[in-house]
This record gives sequence, C-alpha cells and structure tokens, in this order.
Amino acid sequence: MANLDPQAKVYLEMFSQMPALQSLDAQTVREMFALAPPVEVELAPLAKVEDRMIPVADDAEIKVRIYTPEGQGPFSLFVYYHGGGWVIGDLETADASCRMLANRTGRVVVSVDYRLAPEFKFPVPVEDSYAALKWVSENDATLNGNASNLVVGGDSAGGNLSAVVSLLAKEQNGPKIAAQVLIYPVTALGYDTKSYQEFENGFGLDRDLMIWFGNYYINSEEDTKNKYVAPLLAEDLTNLPPAYVLTAENDVLRDEGLAYAERLKQAGVRVETTIEAGLVHGYFTNMAVFPERIKESISKFTQFLSEIDQKVSRV
Repeated sequence: MANLDPQAKVYLEMFSQMPALQSLDAQTVREMFALAPPVEVELAPLAKVEDRMIPVADDAEIKVRIYTPEGQGPFSLFVYYHGGGWVIGDLETADASCRMLANRTGRVVVSVDYRLAPEFKFPVPVEDSYAALKWVSENDATLNGNASNLVVGGDSAGGNLSAVVSLLAKEQNGPKIAAQVLIYPVTALGYDTKSYQEFENGFGLDRDLMIWFGNYYINSEEDTKNKYVAPLLAEDLTNLPPAYVLTAENDVLRDEGLAYAERLKQAGVRVETTIEAGLVHGYFTNMAVFPERIKESISKFTQFLSEIDQKVSRV
C-alpha cells in the first residue's frame, strides 16, 4: 500500500475523473486543459511580472515570463522550464509556482515557453531551452539580474531540459550555471525501474502515459539513447553544476531521478536529494492542492542555493 499524503489522495481522486490522457491525441489533451475552469490560488507578491518574446533558431521566437521580486537588485537569476512531457504545459501551468519561487528565493525567475512536440520534436525543445539560457545570460542587465549567479531548474520534462542544458553549457563553453534544481526529472526513457513497476497505474503519471509523452517527443527509438534525451546515459557527468534533485515518493520517475543524482555524485558533482514523502508526480505546479508542500520544497532547495550564493560571492 502506497504512503499517500491526504492532499495527494484528493489530487488523485480528481485525476481519476478525467479520461486516460494516453487514449487521446496531443491537441485534444491541450484543449481539455485549456477549457478547464480556472482555479483561484493565492499568488505570492512580486514587484513585476512581464512577458517578452526572444529569438531562437530558424528565425523563430518563443515567449518567456519574467518574475521580479521586490527589492533593489541586481538579482540572482533562475531560468525555469515547465513540465508536461514536452507535449503539454505552458507558462500558465507553472505561473503560481514561479511566482512563489521568485518571492521565496529572491531571484528573478525567467520561465521559458519552449516549443512543444509533436509539432516540434526533439531536439527543438532542447534548442529552445538552451537559446533561452543564453539569452538570459547575455541580457541579464535588462532583467535587473546578475548572470554570475544563474540557476536552471524545472519539473518533470522541465527537469530533463534543465539537466540537458547544463550538459550543453559545459560542453559548448556556454553560460556559467551556478546550480541545477531538478524536480522529479525525466532522465531516461526506459520505463523499467522499480518505481515504474510500483506506480504503473493510479498515481497520476501512469507508465503508459509517460510512454505516450516519450513517443511524441522522440523521432525514433535511436533517440532514447541520446544523452540530450536521456542524460542518465551520458558517459561524462564531471564538472557539471551542483544539483538539487527532488523526487516524489509515489512517482514512476522517482528512481531515475535518484539514479541520476547518484551518477552525478560518482562524477564528483555536489548533489543533495530529497524524496518528498507521500507525494505524487505533478504536485510542484499544483498550487491549488499542494501550497504548503510546494513552500516546503522551495525552502529546502533555497537553503541549498544560499550556500551556492556564498561560494559565488567569494569568487
């Protein structure tokens, strides 16, 4: 019997009323979420929230949303990538959590609306995410930010993209990343860990649903072996930014997140991990159901980031 937080039981009951997402096509799922009635949540106070369009490859543009906390600045920066299996999700999905993130960490948070599969399969979401990272680093002054202390982070597919842009920044001598915050990240597309077996059905992110997401994202089976899809398979994880890896106890992705954390440790990277007891996949961006648990999680990695801040300030 799974250990479930009372609010997680409420969340899963709500989720069980929906049709199986993997039985639908991507556009139908997006429309279903778009038509859902808005949920009133308490929003953390900030000095400013602003949307901008930024350039990416192929003369395209994507939107970013910039959350500026109260205070004078220049502020440290946090580039955030939302979840949704690279197929669904947008700036609104992560809006309340990003507001809390900016408020409680005292960082300017830049949330990235990367293009989605299946219209834009791998590697487009990766390329958009890395382009956004470079844009933030190069335009820090216009954000009242300080690129010498820049963190990347995200949830689920966004955690995957955070890990991947950290790899790219190292390999391409790109923006200096002070830390990575990986919230129940996808780190492989094997679907075969113990947690996949334990939570295969009935815990929000079913195994078949994760396969549905993965199949929309990749072009062929060969992509599952690509380190920019599955960073757990990367041969060299040395010299990556310190990482805070946060997983949910009742989540198919739990074990691959912990496996990635272990591989980072073995490569000499500073890592801290948390398994959020009783929680399920998706809690971090569900402010209506999990506000206190989201605050607790942010407090945990804010302590980690404050130690990073001290090191950066001494350099």
